[in-house]
Amino acid sequence: MENTADLRIVEEPKRPLAMNPKKFGMWLLLVTVMMMFMSVTSAYIVRQAEGNWLYFELPVSFYISSVIIVVSSIFMQMAYGSAKQNELGKVKKLISFTAILGLAFLVVQFIGWRQLVQANVYLVGNPSGSFLYIITGLHALHLLSAIIFLLIMLAAAFKDKISSGNMTKMEMCTTYWHFLGGLWLYLFVFLLLYR
Repeated sequence: MENTADLRIVEEPKRPLAMNPKKFGMWLLLVTVMMMFMSVTSAYIVRQAEGNWLYFELPVSFYISSVIIVVSSIFMQMAYGSAKQNELGKVKKLISFTAILGLAFLVVQFIGWRQLVQANVYLVGNPSGSFLYIITGLHALHLLSAIIFLLIMLAAAFKDKISSGNMTKMEMCTTYWHFLGGLWLYLFVFLLLYR
């Protein structure tokens, strides 16, 4: 007969899921931003169904800005890949190109707002115009914050603080940039379908 005192069940301690606190904070920010835009687009649909809605064509510049944001995401992904390979010269160039394209996106958006004004679509007046300016303006503000993040990463690259062993901030910047690019494409398609 075996001695039950000698039988012990040994369980390996479960390892908790671990995430860098900065990355976790960034993901919380992205979820919050996504919820905000989902709320605004939902309110857009509800308000449109109530009537008194001005229908108009989106400015051509919004199509151009969509292409710009996609190309900028390609450059950002290339910068991330170069950082993983410790190619700082490429990282500096690619982050610079991404930031320039981000600024170009904002300029083209501004041109789009001017085209809307020329088409008699204003921030104040019909709710359709108000929603359009609010949606695109909020996105532009978030993109401006991402450009600032890019400039911080560019400064880090010039100080040799980006390497394959130190990728946390580069990953966060890349994720944020891709998120805003994807968010713009969602908003653009949404506005095409519900204008």
